[in-house]
Amino acid sequence: MMDYTLIRSIRKTIGLQVKDGKIIVRAPLFVAKRTINAFVLKHEAWIKKQLAKCKAGENLPALTEQEKKALADQAHRVIPQRVAYYARLIGVDYGRVTIRMQKTRWGSCSSKGNLNFNCLLMLAPPEVLDSVVVHELCHRKHMNHSKAFYAEIERVMPDYKTRHSWLKKNGAALMRRAHQ
Repeated sequence: MMDYTLIRSIRKTIGLQVKDGKIIVRAPLFVAKRTINAFVLKHEAWIKKQLAKCKAGENLPALTEQEKKALADQAHRVIPQRVAYYARLIGVDYGRVTIRMQKTRWGSCSSKGNLNFNCLLMLAPPEVLDSVVVHELCHRKHMNHSKAFYAEIERVMPDYKTRHSWLKKNGAALMRRAHQ
């Protein structure tokens, strides 16, 4: 049996989380320990996969302050150009473009049309950066994650799902490099 931290609370289902190389199980107050153990055992393959991702990210060196500054400078040069290019393709306007080093987000779009991007995107392949730009610009047409929103993304970028999956697979390791 794998070691895990158990957190009981008022909830209806058992949930699993792998964070910083540790397994966290959240369970309803009155679920039997054997039921929780069976749940963990059933999801052992998924847990091992998540733990491997954590390990892979640990091998990447932390970014120095100089490297962080260089990434921010590069992002200020590159990202606004990509935003302007894709905004024309999508047919939308936008407000301010802000570049930051965020801990959890790759990008966001405000209701006023201001766009925010994480400078760590400069560590990702260019096609992944473009997918985040397109995602945020499509929010100028649809401020939600509806079918229409994703249809608009795929109209502009038919391989969006492939690009986005790279970020899902590797993004956490990039974030850890900046926030260790």
